[in-house]
Amino acid sequence: MAVISLSVNGKKISKEVSDNILLSDFLRDKLALTGTHVGCDTSQCGACVVHLDGNSVKSCTTLVADCKDSKITTIEGLANNGKMHVMQESFKKHHGLQCGFCTPGMVMSAVDLLQKNKNPNEQEIRDWLEGNICRCTGYQNIVAAVKDAASKM
Repeated sequence: MAVISLSVNGKKISKEVSDNILLSDFLRDKLALTGTHVGCDTSQCGACVVHLDGNSVKSCTTLVADCKDSKITTIEGLANNGKMHVMQESFKKHHGLQCGFCTPGMVMSAVDLLQKNKNPNEQEIRDWLEGNICRCTGYQNIVAAVKDAASKM
């Protein structure tokens, strides 16, 4: 056990954790931030994507002990004063979700993409989201949502 200090969605947190706890479990079980979903436990589906120091990571294979003094942003941290993030609004507008299970990871990955590439083309969006699996939408509306958000971010 060790005490870890980090920032989650802008709040400083210090908690005692075991060395082998995953970031996804820490967020869900210790902080009640259940927007981070765990679908596969093997880093294949992308439902668990969060931002670690501004970069998207799959939290189901990231040890929280490796996040010491880091800044974590989850899907809950994207909204600002109760107003959805541009990407969340765009997913809603373009119906970029159906069951919603993959949506938090898709949104977090897409936000990271637009932070790195302000105007990606369709192929670049598809390539970036390759590590996120959606079993419902067929991806077309997700790509449309990302393109729309890119025009507004």
